[in-house]
Amino acid sequence: MSEALLTLNAGSSSLKFAVFDADAPSDTAEISGKIEGIGRAPVFSARTADGTALDKSALETLDVAAGHDQLIPQLLTWLDHHLAERSVVGVGHRVVHGGRNFSTPTLVDDSVLQQLEALTPLAPLHQPHNLAAIRAVAAWQPDLPQIACFDTSFHSTQDRLAKLFALPRALSDEGIIRYGFHGLSYDYIASVLPQHLGARSQGRVVVAHLGNGASMCAMKDHKSVATTMGFTTLDGLMMGRRSGTIDPGVILYLMQSKGMDAAEIETLLYRESGLLGVSGISNNMQVLSSSPEAGAQEAIDLYCHKAASHLAALLPAIGGLDAIVFTAGIGENSAAVRAAITNRLAWLGVELDARANAANDTRISSPASTVDVLVVPTNEEAIVAKACRQVLA
Repeated sequence: MSEALLTLNAGSSSLKFAVFDADAPSDTAEISGKIEGIGRAPVFSARTADGTALDKSALETLDVAAGHDQLIPQLLTWLDHHLAERSVVGVGHRVVHGGRNFSTPTLVDDSVLQQLEALTPLAPLHQPHNLAAIRAVAAWQPDLPQIACFDTSFHSTQDRLAKLFALPRALSDEGIIRYGFHGLSYDYIASVLPQHLGARSQGRVVVAHLGNGASMCAMKDHKSVATTMGFTTLDGLMMGRRSGTIDPGVILYLMQSKGMDAAEIETLLYRESGLLGVSGISNNMQVLSSSPEAGAQEAIDLYCHKAASHLAALLPAIGGLDAIVFTAGIGENSAAVRAAITNRLAWLGVELDARANAANDTRISSPASTVDVLVVPTNEEAIVAKACRQVLA
């Protein structure tokens, strides 16, 4: 019986999974799939490496009210059936926050799980679901090794100044510092950049991970030098439902003048702001792009304005700009958003090839552009599988 690795990526409203060969160091999953729309109307899909859709009858009808706790065991039962000829030897998990104690892929035990639970307030939309997946696998196969791979790990190469807030030293020493996120995505992009940029990939690169959650990372020599997200996943760019960077005085005003408590402010900033809040319509970029409402266009314009501003603010950390890489759902698929962001950066010598951009080509910069602009699909699951092989070896 051949051996396989399973990766699970439990997001705020989705659950992605992939099955890899345990021995072959390939970035291509043999089986991959996802449950989307969790909390609203969950939909399951799965396919093989060649794109063949797999039978999903066992998960065809999902309870609209079902959360991650109910859906993950159902997925594991489905996998039991489809992996009848394979032996799963390890499960790798994307875990958003590793705090100060975890900067490398880590075998999960009760002590590790307890420490990760303590970080939940720093990533309330993700950490609970990441840990729910770990518990579900433990109930499924108690002796199966589980490896936690952290979004914060990639940013451990940043120097101290990049991590500090201007707060009293005692608070920084306590761990109130900038951690950065989307590290698994950035790790993958850094690993494939030489294929697209050659030696120039070691230069000054900004990767824009633009999805429902969004951030940017400034790299040099394939390492993180600065990033837009900080202590939590709320910081930095405007996102689907999250506000991004906001004047702290607004928080004080909401508490003191509006009488809002911490829970209400958390809901406002994490779930009711961003594209959804500004548009009053949706957090989905496709929906907003096709809407005739003025609020929809204003939300898109603000999103692109914020993205360009944050990208420019990262450049002092790396001393200039050689390349921009767009990735994740919006970054990979929205030519209009890429154009709107890069048009605001024309003063840096950035110029797109309109045809290549519209076609979502890999290289979308024009020959006249002094900055390379790429569209590169991310593959967080491949990074998790690679980490599992290393830990289990």
